Amino acid sequence: MQLTRNRQIAIAVSALAAAAFSAAFSGAASAQTYHGGGRYTVQSAPANPQPRKVVKPRGPSEAQARPVQSVTPAPAANAVPAPGVDEPAQPTTQLPRQTSGVPVAGERRFVANEVVIEVAGRPSQQQVDAMARRHGLNRQESQSFELSGTTMFRWNIPDGRSVASVIRSLEADSTILSVQPNYRYTLQQSKSGQGGLQYAVEKLHLTRAHELARGDRVLVAIIDSGIDVDHPELQGAIEDSFNPAGGDGSPHSHGTSIAGAIVAKSKLIGVAPNARILAVRAFDPTAASAEGTTFSILKGLEWATGKGARVINMSFAGPQDPIMARLLAAASKRGIVLVAAAGNAGPKSPPLFPASDPNVIAVTATDSDDKLFQGSNRGHHVAVAAPGVRVLLPIPGGNYDMTTGTSFAAAHISGIAALILEREPGLSPDSVRRVLLSTAHDLGPAGRDKDFGAGLADAFEALRAVGGRSDAVAGGNSQGSGR
Repeated sequence: MQLTRNRQIAIAVSALAAAAFSAAFSGAASAQTYHGGGRYTVQSAPANPQPRKVVKPRGPSEAQARPVQSVTPAPAANAVPAPGVDEPAQPTTQLPRQTSGVPVAGERRFVANEVVIEVAGRPSQQQVDAMARRHGLNRQESQSFELSGTTMFRWNIPDGRSVASVIRSLEADSTILSVQPNYRYTLQQSKSGQGGLQYAVEKLHLTRAHELARGDRVLVAIIDSGIDVDHPELQGAIEDSFNPAGGDGSPHSHGTSIAGAIVAKSKLIGVAPNARILAVRAFDPTAASAEGTTFSILKGLEWATGKGARVINMSFAGPQDPIMARLLAAASKRGIVLVAAAGNAGPKSPPLFPASDPNVIAVTATDSDDKLFQGSNRGHHVAVAAPGVRVLLPIPGGNYDMTTGTSFAAAHISGIAALILEREPGLSPDSVRRVLLSTAHDLGPAGRDKDFGAGLADAFEALRAVGGRSDAVAGGNSQGSGR
């Protein structure tokens, strides 16, 4: 009797074990879950499954308590955390630590008591405060960037330490993705003296080009100094504006002239008069010039991208900037054409940034006789040339002036890019570059060279290159959009 009872118990235990094994095998082997409507989704399981539990939304305190080494897959480089969610502030596999941000020997073009740091995701306030205490820094401002999926901070060094020494200290902190100086950039304008007519219209063949396109509905961002939005040449052309430099937002001659080169439509003829301007005041006027910093420019890039800019004009130059280079690469991948002035530092200067960046179309300046502006930077990164010597452009107060610099040559190319994108909206930045270079008129030595690039741009030929066969007839009257 006892034996029979023991056998019954053994059989029952075996049955329970078999049922448990079957359930476990079924749960592990099944790779699909039915959601109704004939749809199945693949489910991933951890290597060591834990009991199922209800996960409550985490508040800020819970996010802070999260361990540094998270098992959550790291976000992609351009991923943006959900609003209100704090992400761990440490490098991820998608965002490896960058090379050292210590400025090169002799480089002094940066704010003497500031650094810019970058962390992954969106750190909590507690994490930021702890970072400030660890390194003895004061936070000036911060912003999350969709372009990079990171948060950037501008910090003040309150105790007289050098920028280089602070950067070295910060680079030892595993929670920091990158750190660098807050570099200074200058607008590329020169005194030009007396001048003549608006020769750029003829040189770029704008009259014929405007029979094919005028930049309709194309958003061109200008990262520059303040623009006089009430100038007769610019009235109604400003789509939106942003002032990351702060201050009173007063207009400045450089920004006003850059905008005029692109969209002038009263006494002057802009390259793309129907384009719409996104005005970014990232340069704070100082006397006759203006200066902008890494952080202000980064904020301008982020804002312009979010507003849907198709072209970004950068008529400024300065030192190589690793963080800005990454944002420029991200903007280019989103289909934004990036145009920059080659610089006015002369033939002996090394390449200046951002024109030296491979994602940017670097523009040099020529005069009414197709001669190179003597102050232009040279180099094999120079892509194309455009009028930029003694060009007539608007300045604040409803006035006009003759001005010179690679800045204004860059603005002319930004305008041509807007014409091309009206005609063929789907073109990539690389395609726009190829059109500009392949239709330019060769200047200087045969072929592309370090002085003129591919040569003098031609707006009409560029539009013919992307238009239909009927538009390719010289002097044709086609008004088609080419879309």
